[in-house]
Amino acid sequence: MTTTDLPSACPYREVQDRNGRIYRIGETDRDVMGRPRWTMVLFPWIGMMAISSSEYAFTSAEDTLHDAHAWSSGNIFWLMGVWVFFQAAVAFPAGQLRESGRLPARNAMMLGALGTLLGYFSLAYAPHVIVAYFGYGMFSGIGAGLVYATCVNMVGKWYPERKGGKTGLVNGGFAYGAVPFVFLFTSYLDLHNYQGVFVFVGALCCAGLAVSGWFFRDPPKNWWPADVDPLKRTDDPRILRALEKNPPAVKQYTPREAARTPVLWMMWFCLLCTAGINIFGIAMQVPFGKDMGFAGGIVATAMSLKAIVNGTGRGVIGWISDRYGRRNTLIFVCVVLGLAQYGVLASGKLGVMPLFLVCSMVSGFGGGAIFPLFAAMTADYFGENHNATNYGMVYSSKLISGLVGSGVGAIAVDLWDYEGAFVIAGSVGLGSAVLATFLRSPGRPSPRKIRPNPMPISREAM
Repeated sequence: MTTTDLPSACPYREVQDRNGRIYRIGETDRDVMGRPRWTMVLFPWIGMMAISSSEYAFTSAEDTLHDAHAWSSGNIFWLMGVWVFFQAAVAFPAGQLRESGRLPARNAMMLGALGTLLGYFSLAYAPHVIVAYFGYGMFSGIGAGLVYATCVNMVGKWYPERKGGKTGLVNGGFAYGAVPFVFLFTSYLDLHNYQGVFVFVGALCCAGLAVSGWFFRDPPKNWWPADVDPLKRTDDPRILRALEKNPPAVKQYTPREAARTPVLWMMWFCLLCTAGINIFGIAMQVPFGKDMGFAGGIVATAMSLKAIVNGTGRGVIGWISDRYGRRNTLIFVCVVLGLAQYGVLASGKLGVMPLFLVCSMVSGFGGGAIFPLFAAMTADYFGENHNATNYGMVYSSKLISGLVGSGVGAIAVDLWDYEGAFVIAGSVGLGSAVLATFLRSPGRPSPRKIRPNPMPISREAM
């Protein structure tokens, strides 16, 4: 006679810290999904690279779109603004649907793949710019927003103890994944092949999103790595440093509770300003370089370097923020982003190509670094359980920043030429650095306000 052991769920227990926050411990990543959690960095990273071309490579196809469809430059810039609008608009509702269980991560990625494919098909075959506004601006923007919200928040859930570097790495794919397409659109795209090229790129990105999204899996609510005790001081210096500089949220804030804190709306406005500068640089750097007399190859190289540094900077800045604190790093990034706008303007006006490339890279670094910082900071301040919705509220500022950076940026260039537009962008960046100094984790008392206990526990009453 033989017996068969029935499978049973891996035992876990929930512990509570002094702030009342609950941690679910005892389950490893393999217990939850049957594979190591680094795969939930790899697959989101691939997904982010697959949607990057829709934003960062789009302006490189401006000349071909203008000649092929007779669209004006204003229409093309506003087309990008509409894409950014919908990409940001979907972040909050997507977060709510994800956390309620009505939109599994895998389904969100599949919808994103479909939207990306429709976007490129509309660029190839749209009979009128209105069709492109719906196909590329709305459907592709919504698809990219679903992918972005799913990928970024997934990493923070699987790495709650050290999320900065991992979030930055995944977020970086949203920029440097566009580099091959920047060169493809700049050097190869023309009136004879644009339809085939757009269809090929759309199918390639769609396949990448579908394949990577198939492996997505959320951890249980309140999950914490089994090898890291949330109530004790860890011996791992990397985790110890990250938790000291960026302590976990005092509790898991619901979206309603987070919306009542002033710090969330300060983060919203700070991201509005910095993201607007980033979109402005993406939209205006190519035409500015061409107007300053730089060759098309130089401009393409500058845009590619901007995308590379934009992406790699996101990963590096996440690692730096784990070491030195998210708020301090954000202040530094805002200063760099603001000063870089003055540098791009000066180098273009002087015709100094090497300086133009350097300033373009520095601008790309600052513009890319803000997004993983805010993603990780939202989880640090408000917890991981509702991070998709909470970060969706913060990220919704890109609704306005996309239109301001591309559409209004084009208007500013018409009114005040490039000098006025770049000076305004640089000043806004420096102002954002001042605003960032006021960001504090809600519910956590300031060290200056903590008074020593006049009756320590160790003192015995006589």
